[in-house]
Amino acid sequence: MVAAALVLAVGGCGSGSDEKADAPEQDSAGATTTPARPPSAELVRWVGDMCASTAALGNIRKDSAADLKEIRNPDRLGPTAELLAVGYLSRTPTAVEDVERDLAGLDPSGVPAADRLLDAWRKKLKRVVSALDELSPSAGFDDAEGSAAGVDRHVQSLTPPDPDLPALTKKDPRLAAAYRRAEQCAPGWQPAGETASPEATGPLPKAADGKNTDACSDGACEVLVTSTADITANGVDVHVAVSDDYVTFRTAGTLMQLGGAGGEAGFGDELKATVVAHNKDGAVLRFTTP
Repeated sequence: MVAAALVLAVGGCGSGSDEKADAPEQDSAGATTTPARPPSAELVRWVGDMCASTAALGNIRKDSAADLKEIRNPDRLGPTAELLAVGYLSRTPTAVEDVERDLAGLDPSGVPAADRLLDAWRKKLKRVVSALDELSPSAGFDDAEGSAAGVDRHVQSLTPPDPDLPALTKKDPRLAAAYRRAEQCAPGWQPAGETASPEATGPLPKAADGKNTDACSDGACEVLVTSTADITANGVDVHVAVSDDYVTFRTAGTLMQLGGAGGEAGFGDELKATVVAHNKDGAVLRFTTP
């Protein structure tokens, strides 16, 4: 009897151990938990794209603040505040529009809270883009600091909606897992910089007429401009300003900015200007009559 009872007791303990091994895991409070499934590749891409756009907007805010500071205190030997403002007013709206376009093309994530975040970003960007569309770059010539400060106020409003993506990951295991896997969400990640073209890094070619802008009087010349120049070509008075990023052409009725080699500016039926080459040292410009 004693032996039989002992066998039954041992058998009972063994059976209980097997059942516990097959049971779902429990947390410290005794609640049953189910292991989280890995996130889908689509969700990882979605989260990565959201992180990339958020980083891009952070860079735009940072660059805008730096540009405004430079416009307020331009280098005495560099471009004037007006020229700096025109360049800033030309490129900043484009940068914001690029992010708006990226987020507009983002499909729903399938996570309601994340999709609400996307919708909030889109509304912010739409409001800012609409406001920036109303301002012409030429305003920089009339009020350099005021026009730039107005744009910067709109840009600085592009902060992440609340709750932002990191906050949402603390409440949703799927988002948290996707966030960990998306390389764009890693600390310190930045969008890859654009590769400079050979024209932007190599030496400028020799201009046929050097710096002699008087050679342009008949409407046909090729000159080097390293900062600013007032050129009269075929009866058209053109003020040219060269910065690291743009070549600005201004006449009594037009204002145009070109970036990089190959750009063309037309002045009615009287004159055309082509940027032959452009880098940090200046620009080689060719003027011709159409």
